Order: sequence, then structure tokens, then C-alpha cells
Amino acid sequence: MKNQINIYIEEACRKGFEEEVFCGVSTAISMFKNKVYHRGVFSGGSTLFDKAGRGVDENTLFDLASLTKPLCTTLCILHLVATGKFDLEESYCSLMGFDITTDKKNIKIHHLLSHSSGLPSYKPYFEQFPPEYSNNNKSLLIQKILEEPLEYPTGTLCKYSDLGFILLGALIERKTGMGIDTLLKMIITDPLNLSLELCFLPLGKLSFENTHNVAATEECGWRNKLIQGEVHDEHAWLMGGVAGHAGLFGTINGVMTLCEIILDIWKDRGSLQAFPNALLQQMVTQKHPAESWCLGFDTPSPGNSSSGSHFSRQSIGHLGFSGTSFWIDPDKEIIIVLLTNRIHPSRENVKIRQFRPFFHNYLMERICSGL
Repeated sequence: MKNQINIYIEEACRKGFEEEVFCGVSTAISMFKNKVYHRGVFSGGSTLFDKAGRGVDENTLFDLASLTKPLCTTLCILHLVATGKFDLEESYCSLMGFDITTDKKNIKIHHLLSHSSGLPSYKPYFEQFPPEYSNNNKSLLIQKILEEPLEYPTGTLCKYSDLGFILLGALIERKTGMGIDTLLKMIITDPLNLSLELCFLPLGKLSFENTHNVAATEECGWRNKLIQGEVHDEHAWLMGGVAGHAGLFGTINGVMTLCEIILDIWKDRGSLQAFPNALLQQMVTQKHPAESWCLGFDTPSPGNSSSGSHFSRQSIGHLGFSGTSFWIDPDKEIIIVLLTNRIHPSRENVKIRQFRPFFHNYLMERICSGL
């Protein structure tokens, strides 16, 4: 069965190469069928579009972009709730010690996790900064977010927001006195022996020789260079490469292993010391009444999901702007992780929008019916 799964994955990825959706890909399927565990993996292509890069393999690090939100920030928030640092009903501004008299005083932690805070999806604040790291950048970005007018009353709607998870990253650092990268390493990746496979790459910490097996992202006009071995997201970059909304890098094994742990906790057949199973189970099932978002995780949107049409409604997942995604189906016990560098050399390549649902449908139709 394992070899057959690998064949299906390679067939699906071949379409991505033929249509130039990406130049590098690493993807995997994990499944339980008849109480037997199977995992299929395929890696191929190059870390650079012009073929001058290194061949992608299972050790290649991809910029996970917004997968940072569920796989790092949300899990860190769970740990802080479990250890009594705060609870999900507390006000963000009061926890941060901000004297806010505007409507933002009503934003609670669960609003930020479910993207229902009222904050805009995104603002290009980086355009107001020179392309260089400074210790002041983070506080200036937080200030700009808190000065941003809300687009709707807190809790009434649900609108995906990078800004909310930037705020959550700052909260984690305030309550722990350490970077979110250090906390993730301590509570998640070190216990799972994944610290080399799920990690942040702080600016200036990776030597040139070690960048070759990191998939390149965009040729950035703001920074005037090709981004490879550094986070693509401009705001995370301004904050030194470590932030709550973006900055995590991962190999296919690192991402899949953590997704498998999440599913095992969900099904009560595994655990982490970082937080009790019931707390994560609450996060993945407490869904915003009008939208697809749980706390920190997305669910398939009816009729037009990037996960295709075969994942159950109880599934959870997330997309990354760089061309990454994961989907976890607790009913079918199937996980599909897709890591690509579709924004290399330019974010104008949006072919991933059509490829993602094709990819998931192609695989789900074969592994659910033929195996």
C-alpha cells in the first residue's frame, strides 16, 4: 500500500510541475486504514526555479508562512492557558497592560484565535519601514495595529487576520519572557525530536552554506534580493524572523509528524505534556457559528474549499501564502500535507488556487476507494 500511495502522490505532483505551479514540492499522506498506519511521501523539483538550486528532498525546509498560526502560536497559547497564565475569555489589552479606551478593549483571546476580533485581514505596514531589522520594529508594529480602526464590532463576524496573530505572538513573549521560537522548542519540538525539522530562522543566524536546502521564495523588491533562508513575510522579517503569524520553517516529516500528534490527541490515543488533550479538543471543535474558523484552525468551506470535496466537515487545516497547507480528517483518519514554494520567483503565480483542490481530490478519490 505504501508504494501505491507514493505513486498517487507523484502523479498528482507531476501536474504541478507541468503547469509550473511550483518548482519544488514535498508532500505526504498519513492514514489509518483497518487499524494499520500508512505514510506516503514524495519530494521533487528544485529549491530554485532556474534549476540552479539543490534538488528538493525530505530534508528541505519550506517557509510555512501562516501554518505558523496553528502549528506554533495556537499550541503555545494552549500551553499558557493550561499553565494558568491566562484564559481564553480575558481581554488582550488588559493582559498586555495597555490602557485602551477604544472598542479594542473588548477583544478577548478567543476572538484573536477565531479571527473574529474586528481587525482587518492585512495592512502593508512594512512599506512605512526601511528594509532593516531594529529592536523597535515589533513595538511600532503593535502600536500601528492597535491604532487601526476595527472593520466590524468584535465577535460579530469572522475575517481572517494576520494582525490578530501578530498580537498573539507579542502576548506569548510578554507572558513567558522568551521568544515564541524558544517556547515552541521547549514544549513541542524538543519533546518530539523535531527541533531541526520545525524551527524559526532568525535573521542572521543561518550561514550561507546552510541556505541551499531551504526552498527559495520571492524575488523581493522591498528588500532588493531573493529570499532564501529567511522568512518571506515582510512583517515577520521586520521582527527578526520570529512572529506569531509567520516565520516557522519545516520539513515534510516535521509538519506531518506534528499533524499526526494533533490527530492522536484529538482521538485520545496520544498526548503532550504541554497541555491536556481536552483543551486541544476544545480548540478544534469550537467553531465560529457563521464561518469556517475554529480556534486557530480552519475547516473546509462548503463548496469551494482548497481541501477539495472529500474531507469531512469536521476536518481542520490551514493554508500558507508561500504555497503550503495541511488538512486533518478525524473521521477518515487521513492527513495530507502539501509544501511548495509557489511564490518563487513571484507571488503573482496564483496557479496554486486551482491546484490545491485538484491535488486533494485526486489523492482522496484514490486512497479512499482503491486501497
